[in-house]
Amino acid sequence: MIAAIDRYLALRRSAGFVLSNAQYLLRSFAAFAAARRERHIRTATLIDWASRAPSSDQRQTRYQTVRQFAEHVRLEDPRHDLPPSNHFGHRKTRRVPRIYTAAEIDRLILAATQLSARDALRPQTYATLISLLAATGLRISEALHLRYGDVTPDGLLIRKTKFQKIRLVPLHETAVAGLGRYLAQRSTVHLATDHVFVDDNGQPLEYGTVYRVFGRLAESAGIAPLRGHRPRLHELRHTFALRALQSTPAGRQRIGQHMLALTTYLGHVSIDSTYWYLESTPELLTDIAAAGEAYLGGGHS
Repeated sequence: MIAAIDRYLALRRSAGFVLSNAQYLLRSFAAFAAARRERHIRTATLIDWASRAPSSDQRQTRYQTVRQFAEHVRLEDPRHDLPPSNHFGHRKTRRVPRIYTAAEIDRLILAATQLSARDALRPQTYATLISLLAATGLRISEALHLRYGDVTPDGLLIRKTKFQKIRLVPLHETAVAGLGRYLAQRSTVHLATDHVFVDDNGQPLEYGTVYRVFGRLAESAGIAPLRGHRPRLHELRHTFALRALQSTPAGRQRIGQHMLALTTYLGHVSIDSTYWYLESTPELLTDIAAAGEAYLGGGHS
């Protein structure tokens, strides 16, 4: 089974998928099956193996990873079972995201400028990073991978995206000015890397480090946990997307054009992923109420 797994992973990776977790899970299942002297996927074995995961989400991930592999490998060898879809009856739920207010984002940036540092770059690095995430909705991984050559007169060239695509992210003039000020300061520090965002040692910022620092910044900024969950970096992206959706122009055709543009800007594979960011907020509910009243009153929605 291992040889078939390796061929499957190689094929999907040639299409741009990373599949680190899938490789681990498939090899784990293959070892489990081998211990039972099985050379092919058996539904009962898959259920037994997936059931050993401690949570519903993990059981579903295990099961679906192997089932997807089974769909592929059966084309070459029908002796493999095709397990039924969604055996565990799992329904994916997403955490209700925090939508940052403009005041909260301002406090986060202010807290970043007050970070202790051996030089002036660290506070400005985090202040600029948070500002850029809030102004563009970039994924944190995309921002951390930025290099000097990716900052162009037309915007940011995003090379290492979630789906291995390249896209251009235009910037508002205020974002251009803010990033330019930071880069001017960054250029005075002679480092071995050309990454835009670096740590105290001059190395590219790592997500784990940024995650920990952001937690401290949120605490300093007085942003308390919401529904038992601490503030997250990714929610800056969610906030940007929601605000962009709230600015959708009136008219069915213009709404469609706006959504398509936002989908492209965010680097989503489909427009469905963009619609998920449309969360209920007081401002949005007010807009809906106003549109409903206008419609019922004979106005245009």
